[in-house]
Amino acid sequence: MEKVIHHQNRKFGKLQEYLREFVYGGIDGAVTTFAVVAGGYGANLDAGILIILGFANLFADGFSMSVGAYLSAKSERDNFTKHEKIEYWEIENLPDLEREEIAEIYREKGFKGELLDKIVNHICSDKDLWVAEMMKDELGMMKESKSPFKIGLATLLSFILVGFIPLMVYLWDFFIPIDQDIFLWTSILTGLAFVIVGWLKGIVNQTSALRSISETVSLGLLAAVVAFYVGDVLEKFFL
Repeated sequence: MEKVIHHQNRKFGKLQEYLREFVYGGIDGAVTTFAVVAGGYGANLDAGILIILGFANLFADGFSMSVGAYLSAKSERDNFTKHEKIEYWEIENLPDLEREEIAEIYREKGFKGELLDKIVNHICSDKDLWVAEMMKDELGMMKESKSPFKIGLATLLSFILVGFIPLMVYLWDFFIPIDQDIFLWTSILTGLAFVIVGWLKGIVNQTSALRSISETVSLGLLAAVVAFYVGDVLEKFFL
């Protein structure tokens, strides 16, 4: 199963590195925008107003989410760098203590005697390796290879691209009127978007595709139902 999942991941090439951000940004974008559409439909809002609300929400929430993702990733990187500098200082100034910490780490892993000494000598002969081991095994910290800017960008693009789908039919009908149930077609297209994003989420989390799709579609449906009835109730009070 693991080999199959890894094989699927390779289909995305270098994009797979930011697939997680794309997936979760897309889910949030679709859920949020479809909820606005459903709420507006429940409140019997004019299509033009609904489009304005939808796009305002799409870009404002997309920007907010991408900034949050960027700042979170940058904070983690800065925190890693700070502790890494501390470890380099300790190795330079407290080598015996740090060497004993390495020995204790590998002693707890079951190594002892001559083999333990060889491992400790090998690690402590390379400062970069020494620090890397201390960061990983003592502090439980791993360096994030992904760019915080690209994490934020991937989140923003996916939020806007997938979040645009619930507005697509309304925008089309505004410029070129169609004799169809707009909300029905919006729901169908958004449902397909949830299926695709849910499938991608299954790849990212290495879980069952069916389960991941079901969870994502259910989440979107629940948000839409809540928004629809909230819009319906509020419309009776204020409109």
